Amino acid sequence: MVSPAPHGPAGQRGRQYRYHRELFTALHDWERTERSIVAFTGGEGPEGLLGLDQMGHFGPHGCDLVADAVAGALAEGAAEGPGGRVAGGAAAPGAVRGGPLVLCELGSGFGGALRYTVDRLAARGIGVRGAYGIDLVAEHCAVSRRISRAQGRTAVAEICASATAVPLRDASLDLVVVTGSMPHFPDPAAVVREAARLLRPGGLFVLTEEVSLTPGGEGPSAPFRAVHPPDVFFTTPVRERLGQLERAGFTGVRRRGLTEWAAALLAERLKVLRIFRGSVAGIYGDASAELIRSTLTTARDEYLAGRLLPTLFTARRA
Repeated sequence: MVSPAPHGPAGQRGRQYRYHRELFTALHDWERTERSIVAFTGGEGPEGLLGLDQMGHFGPHGCDLVADAVAGALAEGAAEGPGGRVAGGAAAPGAVRGGPLVLCELGSGFGGALRYTVDRLAARGIGVRGAYGIDLVAEHCAVSRRISRAQGRTAVAEICASATAVPLRDASLDLVVVTGSMPHFPDPAAVVREAARLLRPGGLFVLTEEVSLTPGGEGPSAPFRAVHPPDVFFTTPVRERLGQLERAGFTGVRRRGLTEWAAALLAERLKVLRIFRGSVAGIYGDASAELIRSTLTTARDEYLAGRLLPTLFTARRA
């Protein structure tokens, strides 16, 4: 069972907007914030942002996991035989078409993870012909469009839509990713089914579960819930997630536990926040900087206590 009960789309849209507006107020004034980030990092353009436009729990490090998983899956698929056939006779994404990938991210928010992932794929020699960011909140899409336009990204397009009803054709994508957004979906089973609908046969689904999986029915602690509200962050038992993937028609599901990696990562991110507390507060504001710190601290505590299971999933569309 998914906990708590789902809310209507309109209610969720407002809840997600208010939560992320409070957490990332500065990103709504992107041009000023970008100048502050560039002054802080000393670099310009996407590389100079250091993932500061997508400060999720895993940040850019989670996107690196996704890019590595995609590169590994494509190489493995190509090695299966002529034309990049994979188990069951399905075609590996992109391999038989001889061209760059078409992909989308479900729950793309301000678009930082999508842009970063596209760049990391390119660095691994994987071209992207089109990348769609799907987000329910119109304000998030508007900010993402401004950032993408400022960076001259013609291959990235933002679509304001529910992750359960994406206005793209059946079997039109090679790759669907979710970089930490699973807890923001009240009906994750429907999101998994939508990913399956969007993917071509043999297409790849990669998702990082940051604070969305529990070992059983028991939820996370009260301190975690104080900064991760239960009407904004939804959790699912890991066994149920595996069942959702199977019922949606995914095969070759691989689950990589990330507890040790994620706990160490969040400890390092918290250390950076402490060292550069003044600079981070100057970029995001004092209240947002403190909320980011509390968010990362309580998530790490849940990892160490075993109440949340950070995980990387990869699966193929049958």
